[in-house]
Amino acid sequence: MFERLFLSVGAMKAGTTWMQHVLAEHPEIYFTPEKEIHYFAQAYIPGELPLATRNRLTRASSYIGIDPRHNTPAGVRARLLWTANYLAEPVDDLWYANLFTFRPSGAYCADFSNLYAHVEKPGWDRIRDMAETLRVIYTMRDPIKRLWSHAKFHAQFVGQAEQIWDWTPESVEAFVRRDFIWKNGEYGAAVRRLRGALPKDELRVYFFENIHRDQRGWLRDIESFLGIAHRDYSDALLGTRVNESVDAPMPEWFAGLFQADVERIVAELREEGLEAPSSWMKSFGSKAA
Repeated sequence: MFERLFLSVGAMKAGTTWMQHVLAEHPEIYFTPEKEIHYFAQAYIPGELPLATRNRLTRASSYIGIDPRHNTPAGVRARLLWTANYLAEPVDDLWYANLFTFRPSGAYCADFSNLYAHVEKPGWDRIRDMAETLRVIYTMRDPIKRLWSHAKFHAQFVGQAEQIWDWTPESVEAFVRRDFIWKNGEYGAAVRRLRGALPKDELRVYFFENIHRDQRGWLRDIESFLGIAHRDYSDALLGTRVNESVDAPMPEWFAGLFQADVERIVAELREEGLEAPSSWMKSFGSKAA
């Protein structure tokens, strides 16, 4: 069904929107108007329904706006045709494949979804059967910074941004330990799941901090992993800031709530042969660092 399929399954608020923004400049990688399609989550994770009709209608409303100052007839037509495919029924493998109808010949079909990190091996077996070439990347970020960013983002998303300033340790724990938020930071479990489902040549694992320490080096590695041509990326493109959460400083007590969790996660990654950046423990002071 797919000649080449490229999936990013990195944790939410771990830089995947920036990755998509930069990699979309490469002519051998095709992204649909929807960065996170979430099809494999709906297909292979029980209880996940991100593509329910109402959700797709809500998302589609942002694709069909026309701005005569900046749009062209060809561009608007292409977006409308894609949106028609997105709203088609039923939502099945053919539906998913049709979202990539307009890709350039030979280009990777790219789909970035944090939910895919929670797909179990039977689901990955089905995904692998759909693609002649499959490449998957998983990205992790400092657990404390990621969790704070995710908490702010979700509060903003549900219209509760003003409550951030009144959060207490008790209310924060209740807020972020809900499964749909907390599971995004269980990096050890995600790495074990992915490595148990995918061979080494189909999976790359990255740390957010290392990516941004050497952005161009990371891009060369991604291009080599995908087997595509190397490309020059402008400083302006690499410096773009995208999908930022509401500007609210992290409370001094926040990190301490989760120190034991971070220590456990770092130990789990070490068992997988992955050494987390030393900066991850600096949130807890000199003793932990």
